[in-house]
Amino acid sequence: MPKMKTNRAAAKRFKKTANGGLKSANAYTSHRFHGKTKKQRRQLRGLSMMDKTNVKRYKKLIQAK
Repeated sequence: MPKMKTNRAAAKRFKKTANGGLKSANAYTSHRFHGKTKKQRRQLRGLSMMDKTNVKRYKKLIQAK
């Protein structure tokens, strides 16, 4: 049976944490910042933990190495 291939699109977007979670960039950060408060813009910077309901699905895409 051939090796499983990593989904390259997912591998570029998500980072695995030491405890097995996934980090990803936030949505709503590409444009239209004038409609968002300073607090919203500040909190959208950087990476955030992925919701646990999605982790299992995306781990399967990036597990093969």
